Amino acid sequence: MNQPIIVTTTDRIEGKRIVRTIGLVRGNTIRARHLGRDLMASLRNFVGGEVTEYTKMLAESREEALDRMVAQARANGANAIVGMRFTSAEIMDRAAELLAYGTAVVVEDE
Repeated sequence: MNQPIIVTTTDRIEGKRIVRTIGLVRGNTIRARHLGRDLMASLRNFVGGEVTEYTKMLAESREEALDRMVAQARANGANAIVGMRFTSAEIMDRAAELLAYGTAVVVEDE
């Protein structure tokens, strides 16, 4: 079984020291909005409240991008990712990319 990869938004990991920097790793997904979700979102926009259809879609997108980034780090021999960030961009009307990126490193206990 693969050891879990530590992923952090900080530049260091408490109790660990970076012994090797592997480099940039990233994972992304591009999702298109769904007509059914758009209709429900329009109704929610009218009456107010959380747009749960998009909340769920974005949560799934974040996990998929994160999983892909971790897979790339693991394939490159890393056991941690530091400085991890998410970013998003509209690709075209009704479609957006979600990108997870960070620096793959090898860490050891201090």
